[in-house]
Amino acid sequence: MRHHILFRHIRTIDDLRYFMQYHVFAVWDFMSLAKRLQMDFTCVSLPWTPKSNHKACRAMNEIILGEETDVDVDGSHISHFEMYLNAMNDIKSNTTPVLSMVKGFENTPKAPFKDIVNKQNIPSYVKDFVNHSLGTAINGEQAEVLGSFFYGREDAIPEMFSSLLKEWGLEENEYPKFVYYLKRHIELDGDSHGPAVNSIISNIKSDTETYTKLLQSALDAVNHRIRLWDGIYKDLTSH
Repeated sequence: MRHHILFRHIRTIDDLRYFMQYHVFAVWDFMSLAKRLQMDFTCVSLPWTPKSNHKACRAMNEIILGEETDVDVDGSHISHFEMYLNAMNDIKSNTTPVLSMVKGFENTPKAPFKDIVNKQNIPSYVKDFVNHSLGTAINGEQAEVLGSFFYGREDAIPEMFSSLLKEWGLEENEYPKFVYYLKRHIELDGDSHGPAVNSIISNIKSDTETYTKLLQSALDAVNHRIRLWDGIYKDLTSH
């Protein structure tokens, strides 16, 4: 997943535009996994009551603060999804597919998520990826969400994005918003978010059954990400 052949075949700005057009779905659905863990480990219902796992509560609140209201390159507060959309606009990548799906959820919030995803005009491998992520976030057990969130996302991102910067040789003065997005994730996920979630996971490793579910979910998440990369790679190399 971290060293997929796809990244060696993104050589032109058009290649990068195509990659971003579908990678953005992984940026968007990440927040559903994060929000599910916030719901599990913090109190988001009324009346408020305290949660017993203070370490997990603190970790998730800090992650949500960073992911939902981070500081953009211009100093404004913005979610990482919107930060990525700004980077896409900077590079002139097509934001219509992902915004169409988001609008579908805004207009029909009670509709089954697969109905919204499957009606979108996007490749099947993108639909499969998003359906799996949302299925885990909505229906998965807490350990399964943790496995998908940490090993499928937070743990892998710093190394993966560092490789992208090195592989593509992107110049900050040419694509400031995209380079800032990548560097911001390397910093946050490597220095704070990843270690925070790992500390939560370390507390359940002694429960063999629960930890096994977590690892299986992690493998499923990684395999779905690889299939997403496979799909984008095949499309790029077939054009």
